[in-house]
Amino acid sequence: MDTQVIVLNGGSSSGKSGIARCLQSVLPGPWLVLGTDTFVESLPAAMRSSDGGIDVAPDGAVTVGPEFRTLEAAWIAGVATMARAGARVVVDEVFLGGAYSQGRWRDALGDLTVLWVGVRCDAAVAAGREIARGDRTTGMAVAQADLVHRGVTYDLEVDTTRAESIDCARTIAGHLH
Repeated sequence: MDTQVIVLNGGSSSGKSGIARCLQSVLPGPWLVLGTDTFVESLPAAMRSSDGGIDVAPDGAVTVGPEFRTLEAAWIAGVATMARAGARVVVDEVFLGGAYSQGRWRDALGDLTVLWVGVRCDAAVAAGREIARGDRTTGMAVAQADLVHRGVTYDLEVDTTRAESIDCARTIAGHLH
């Protein structure tokens, strides 16, 4: 298998994390799962609600500042370096900037074999999952359902509206090189 990185892009509560865990069980060899939640959780608490960091509005809209972007660029470069060093990586990501966000990852992963996967989910279904999870701001799933896919190009798309994570993971595994 030549694929070194699988990038899963989708809105909040679309099912990316479940697919990522299932990929770890169906793919040969070890795969690390790293993503935006891991990155945000590693930030100092003060940056998780500030103008320079990341802020989630009461309606679920997410804004990020320059300090966040600087650290995010370092994060992306670090993930790419890990893949170049031999780690196979599943990236669980939310492209808030659509094509711009994908471009940042493309630049960093340029020389690696990457499978770009769009993870879609009906906004109403994602909103239901968001409520059931209880750890997300209500409205985030609806706000991101289409936004994160604007201008983004994929090798493959899966839809978790009715498909289980394991079935999506098997579909993705079938497309690896």
